[in-house]
This record gives sequence, C-alpha cells and structure tokens, in this order.
Amino acid sequence: MAKPNYSFEKRKKELERQKKKDEKKNRKTERNEDGTETAEETDVAESATEENSAATAGKE
Repeated sequence: MAKPNYSFEKRKKELERQKKKDEKKNRKTERNEDGTETAEETDVAESATEENSAATAGKE
C-alpha cells in the first residue's frame, strides 16, 4: 500500500487558497474601477466634505 503524500495535498490546498484570494482581489479591483468606492474611500471623502463645510461656515 502506498503512503499518502501530505506535502502534495498541502500544496494543492495552498494553491486553491491563493487562487481564491486572487479572484476575490480581482473582483474588488473591478468593482472599484466601475466607480463604486470602498468604505475607506467613502470615509475619507465624507471627512473632507465635513472639513470644507466647517471652513466655509467659519468664513461667513
């Protein structure tokens, strides 16, 4: 009886995980290129808008 090759199974799982991770990254990249923003980008844009409106209010 042949003994199992655990190294091969481990490598196969690692490749599957990496492939899944890359696909997920590509989906996120495509979504960002379409014009939708990530949560971080939205937070930065909102805080910049709040700072601008506070500065404008101070000038009046």
